[in-house]
Amino acid sequence: AWACGEQHTPPARLGAPTSPRPAWWGGPEAAASWAPAGETGHQAPRARRPRAARRHGVQHASKQIAADKQYKGIVDCIVRIPREQGVLSFWRGNLANVIRYFPTQALNFAFKDKYKQIFLGGVDKHTQFWRYFAGNLASGGAAGATSLCFVYPLDFARTRLAADVGKSATEREFKGLGDCLVKITKSDGLRGLYQGFNVSVQGIIIYRAAYFGVYDTAKGMLPDPKNTHIVVSWMIAQTVTAVAGVVSYPFDTVRRRMMMQSGRKGADIMYKGTVDCWRKIFKDEGGKAFFKGAWSNVLRGMGGAFVLVLYDELKKVI
Repeated sequence: AWACGEQHTPPARLGAPTSPRPAWWGGPEAAASWAPAGETGHQAPRARRPRAARRHGVQHASKQIAADKQYKGIVDCIVRIPREQGVLSFWRGNLANVIRYFPTQALNFAFKDKYKQIFLGGVDKHTQFWRYFAGNLASGGAAGATSLCFVYPLDFARTRLAADVGKSATEREFKGLGDCLVKITKSDGLRGLYQGFNVSVQGIIIYRAAYFGVYDTAKGMLPDPKNTHIVVSWMIAQTVTAVAGVVSYPFDTVRRRMMMQSGRKGADIMYKGTVDCWRKIFKDEGGKAFFKGAWSNVLRGMGGAFVLVLYDELKKVI
């Protein structure tokens, strides 16, 4: 959803050349959730990276590409990226993606299990279904929001690097992950690395609430949840991941546009804030603009479904 309808001159580059156990840790039971979460987490990002690059390309086209040269869709993006920027551009920003992915998944699953103890303690899923469902939604949303506080700067850097177009290093704004973090920090301070955080946390609460909450509820209502066939679990996970991704995608669109403004000055600032961003996108580009790149995101979500299923399977043996 980055294909902005306005003409926009590419902005100038940024500056040149052992202690007491914390209460949230939760002891051995919580620790057990970190291992399978980390194992499942590091498997997915490398395989999903080209799809993520295509999604960023479609979303961010207008910021650094003239209006008459913007991507027309996923296929056009797939064809033009290797021709104009080189095949390796599909993996641009992947280091930040891999670095953030392990702690993100580990934190999400660990916090989710901890929050479930808080929200679902003493709840009978058969006699108190709606409370059980609401507790699962709350656990997933709270876990996503808490995790985001820790990993957001890496997610920010991943987005900026993926959208940093140009065939050669001299044509690009950032040289790599470290350069991106340093330049943004010098320009805007640490606050710059959290640009778009407000809308991000709203979107992640919705996404993780559906991603974890609906999946856990659906699995929990099966006759024998612990012995459910892996194919059934995957079908549930895939459906949940696709729906969660589409529902939360408008927030993702706004989040990325706000991220792309960090480090910009004066006329390069298109949006005064999150509300202004929502308003201008809808006014200038229509409601469909919020969902540009959503199909690629659904395909990319297959990795998320795999993580859910693999996590459940690993918990059976750990």
